[in-house]
Amino acid sequence: MRYAIVSDVHGNLEALETVLDNLQRTGYDLLLCLGDLVGYGPNPNECCQLIRETNGVVIAGNHDWAAVGKTGIEYFNTFARMAIRWTSEVLSEENKAYLKGLPLRWIEGDILMVHSAPSEPSLWNYVLSPEEACQEFRTFSERICLIGHSHQPVLFTQQEDGCHKMGFDGLKLNPDLRYIVNVGSVGQPRDGDFRAAACIYDTKKGFMELKRYAYDVGRTQEKMAEVKLPVYLADRLALGR
Repeated sequence: MRYAIVSDVHGNLEALETVLDNLQRTGYDLLLCLGDLVGYGPNPNECCQLIRETNGVVIAGNHDWAAVGKTGIEYFNTFARMAIRWTSEVLSEENKAYLKGLPLRWIEGDILMVHSAPSEPSLWNYVLSPEEACQEFRTFSERICLIGHSHQPVLFTQQEDGCHKMGFDGLKLNPDLRYIVNVGSVGQPRDGDFRAAACIYDTKKGFMELKRYAYDVGRTQEKMAEVKLPVYLADRLALGR
């Protein structure tokens, strides 16, 4: 099986279209989406529709559920709350129903997929350090856990001497090790690289590959200005922060 894996689209249509076009050319069997289709960006309805048309597996992110009232927004920062309120106002009833129905996790064979920390997905905690990863490994039995949420692609391994954190472009996974893999963000990367991120996981080869794609950031920023989304959210797109 060849999985294409995306996360944290955040209403960024230009980034999503670029990613999906490139992934289709690369080729895959099934798309996995780790949530946060909406929030921050100016095209929540269009992004929901595009993801739905892939017929892939999609789970909920915190912005998805916040936009439809399934999780609180009090812990979001000021700019995120502004974007969530705007998103909630412009989402179609059809897409609201779709986001409300998204599950928090998906399991297939030795793969677990959640948006945030696997221990308690509805609390939207982060997995940022080897210490946090070690705690999370104890809460699931699958060999590979795919996550998003932090917008920073990174890979954690569980080994005899503890847990280790590493960046990755392409990596042959060791069948004797367990992994937590953050696949980064399509619509708002925060690792200093503005390009949209996605992953390809080839189960036959055991290879996990990070892909980066440049897209028309300026057009996304223009649309954010047109609908009066916070300037801060638009500016950070070009910085990858």
